[in-house]
Amino acid sequence: MPTASDPEVLESAVSDAAAPGEAAGPARPDPRDQPLAVKVENLAITYRTSVEKVPTLKSAIKRVGRRERMIKEIEAVKDVSWSINHGTVLGVVGANGAGKSTMLRAIAGILPPTRGRIEVHGRVSTLLALGVGFNSQLTGRENVILGGLAQGKSEADVQAKYEEIADFAELGEFMDMPMKSYSSGMYQRLAFSVGVHMDPDILLVDEALSAGDARFKRKAAAKMDELCRAARTIILVSHGMASVREMANHCLWLHKGKLMDQGDPETIIGEYMRFLEVGEEAFAMEDV
Repeated sequence: MPTASDPEVLESAVSDAAAPGEAAGPARPDPRDQPLAVKVENLAITYRTSVEKVPTLKSAIKRVGRRERMIKEIEAVKDVSWSINHGTVLGVVGANGAGKSTMLRAIAGILPPTRGRIEVHGRVSTLLALGVGFNSQLTGRENVILGGLAQGKSEADVQAKYEEIADFAELGEFMDMPMKSYSSGMYQRLAFSVGVHMDPDILLVDEALSAGDARFKRKAAAKMDELCRAARTIILVSHGMASVREMANHCLWLHKGKLMDQGDPETIIGEYMRFLEVGEEAFAMEDV
């Protein structure tokens, strides 16, 4: 019997968001008629990290009590350029280490670009790593206020949204308990609820649709679809191809920091999946 963590359950969350016979809502506006939302030009991000060098026996004897370290540079994003208008739902796909989350953090203003330029037009809400910015010593109620303030809202605005956020998260009396007593699923549900109820112009999402159990996943997917139809701009990083197919109207494919292709989600996902099947070297020899 499938469980809430099975891939089939996770992949069906978006497509099952609307119950049978339930109206899907108004059509999404055409992004081509909307103003610029995000523009990324020649973006490059390089990390500098320290790595402990493995010593030989001879050097270890010479350096007793000392550790030798070396600095290594990692090019996480390499000369990437793209732009989207408001009303676009952009899916970003790629294997682990492709630079997807790094690029999203740069758009959010968390990571500075090493080179290049990023333009963001509108108020941004982030679901990058669910619960980042929360204080586990504070209650869920207090963290709702903290999360809203971190996203540029006034305390009065957040208080006005509180009941809606709490009802969506479905945590009941736990809202008045310290978040250190929460399970990871409860933590994620509250973080998701705060992020999607801040009325963002641009929502940055990194695998946040995996929050909670199967029922909450469907509820989260329905909320995301509501935001799409309200002409919100969404950038969705996900390994769930079903989510990208259902939600996105444009798609980027990153590999080892490079932009491989962009365009219609069905086409890009098809290229990406074929790439995974045949491997990098075989794929490079084909005309794609």
